[in-house]
Amino acid sequence: MTTPRRDERRDERRDELRDGGEGRGGWRGRSAAVVTLTFDVDAETPVLAQGGGFAGHASTMSHQAYGPDVGLPRILDLLDDLDVPATFFVPGWVAEHRPALAPSIVERGHEVAHHSYSHRPPTSMTAAEERADFERALAVFDGQGIEIQGHRAALWEASWQTADLVAEYGLRYDSSLMGDDKPYKIATPAGEIVELPVHWSLDDWEQYAYLPAPHIGSVIESPAKVVELWRAELDGMRHYGGLCNLCVHPFLSGRPGRALALRHFLEYALSCADVSFARCRDLAGRAAADDGLTVRRPRPPVVDPEVYPG
Repeated sequence: MTTPRRDERRDERRDELRDGGEGRGGWRGRSAAVVTLTFDVDAETPVLAQGGGFAGHASTMSHQAYGPDVGLPRILDLLDDLDVPATFFVPGWVAEHRPALAPSIVERGHEVAHHSYSHRPPTSMTAAEERADFERALAVFDGQGIEIQGHRAALWEASWQTADLVAEYGLRYDSSLMGDDKPYKIATPAGEIVELPVHWSLDDWEQYAYLPAPHIGSVIESPAKVVELWRAELDGMRHYGGLCNLCVHPFLSGRPGRALALRHFLEYALSCADVSFARCRDLAGRAAADDGLTVRRPRPPVVDPEVYPG
């Protein structure tokens, strides 16, 4: 049985969450949790990043093309129907080879963000290669008149220079790291950026992705289980005042049963009076103005080669 004093503290905490935790006007506003609904429109790039020879695999390429060709239009219609804003992280290669894709997303009121050029993870490249890939994607979007304010590393495998590049090229935020379950700031030589952290539990890739070659995943989960997992994460964010940064891929969650599952999750989130939705760029703007956020200066750990060789 709870005591009256404990009930009072609980009610005070609930009021605090509704005011944004850090006070009215903080990154959460008056919500207990914020959902950033994000889509990684990878198309063929994750497979091609494993080797250009996979371009000769017709079935595999069709599996990936399903995302932009079928899944994306279905998802855009779903978002229109529910009136939910979203952010679409698009590799420059995808935008370049489908020049109408990024503008069609912006026309529907959503955000397009930087997701590398080639979908090769920064951890697999030299510093010079990562910079060239980063710049090449920016050039594609600039040529299409798409304003870019945010970035997400391919496979979330950011390097220690990734945040520096994001700041150097004037972007507002990154969404690749897992150092918190609410936004935080990263100090770089070019100034501060906002980090909108991610996690595998809020990624449909871990639940649905399967290909025999290249080997990607081995179990295809039930959409009902995925909705249960995501709802649990959202409820946890509501309790602790966090960011529910959902990462969805059109070639995965654009399939019919999974699209319905996504709808069920979104309908649940919309039914929660203490949950709000935001595009990443808009949330990053609020977070940048929130003086209560943690500022971090990420550095690699010092490693003793006798303990951790190689």
